[in-house]
Amino acid sequence: MKSMHILGLMSGTSLDGLDMALCEFSHTDAYHYRIEATRFIPYNKQWKKKLAEAMLLHSTDLLALDAEYGQWLGEQCVEFLKSHAGIPCDAIASHGHTVFHQPEKGFSLQIGSGDHIAAISGKLTVNDFRSGDIALGGQGAPLVPIGDLLLFGEYAMCLNLGGIANISGTSEGKRRAFDISVANMALNHLAGKLGMDYDDKGNFSRKGTTLPALLKQLNDIPFFQQDGPKSLGKEWFDKEFLPLIENSECPAEDCLSTVCEHIAFQLSNAMNRFNPGKVLVTGGGAYNDYLIARIQAHTQNEIIVAEKELISFKEALLFAFLGWLRINECTNSLASVTGASRDACCGVIRMGKQ
Repeated sequence: MKSMHILGLMSGTSLDGLDMALCEFSHTDAYHYRIEATRFIPYNKQWKKKLAEAMLLHSTDLLALDAEYGQWLGEQCVEFLKSHAGIPCDAIASHGHTVFHQPEKGFSLQIGSGDHIAAISGKLTVNDFRSGDIALGGQGAPLVPIGDLLLFGEYAMCLNLGGIANISGTSEGKRRAFDISVANMALNHLAGKLGMDYDDKGNFSRKGTTLPALLKQLNDIPFFQQDGPKSLGKEWFDKEFLPLIENSECPAEDCLSTVCEHIAFQLSNAMNRFNPGKVLVTGGGAYNDYLIARIQAHTQNEIIVAEKELISFKEALLFAFLGWLRINECTNSLASVTGASRDACCGVIRMGKQ
């Protein structure tokens, strides 16, 4: 496989901003990566509002936002690459921003037009990683487990605490992965009631009291009784999870404490499905000391919080890796993870300068 430098772009459901990671990938006896440069671009109020309300738009307005957001992504790529002109970039791999995720209906939509990114940056661009797997009957998620397997195989499990918590690991000789519950999507929502964007280090959660009745309601949601493959989206959060929090009318600190306990409990159940060992934790939730402590309290596996760069940019790194695999026409989506009829090489390639 040809060694390449790929710029990975990731926008998560927590709506905090855009993660960018310029990475080099190569393969000899094993797969190797090096993160060359990174950048986090926080969304301003306008972009947060646009992306948060995207699912409410008329179809033509949603298409216009897809183009506008793709243009913005392309412009950020140009600025990023200018500031790192000494590092080559062969292609861009963009996850986009998820508006709809309904694999049971045969679709998942990540906006951020790949054509606009390619046209503005002049770089070959890979995007729309989920649709190919869904067309094969899969969930289209999680997609990063193949990167967990090939780049972080020394860990028994990889846990991502983003807007949604998901896990990947090995069970019965196969890579398995699934979404576990909402994480920062719920925690940030509750922190907003206290006038904060997020619960810094879990300090508000630590002050709260876990509410047994609400905890039971959350754990009794039918999704948590299902076996994988399974995945979550904002629609599920709005319909199934959020009403229970809102109807509880409890202080925000108590809700935060209860949601942390719920996440930790569900994570411990998920970990029991995999071979035991070390668990690598990344995503914004890794900075929540209280949440990490509650997770460790629920499991005998060793919880290892990754270094800061990997916490923040692992998903951007792994979508860059998925893009590299797609360009090399290699499998980048595992049927054992998504439930598709077969492994696949997913992603749409848009040419840059001809």
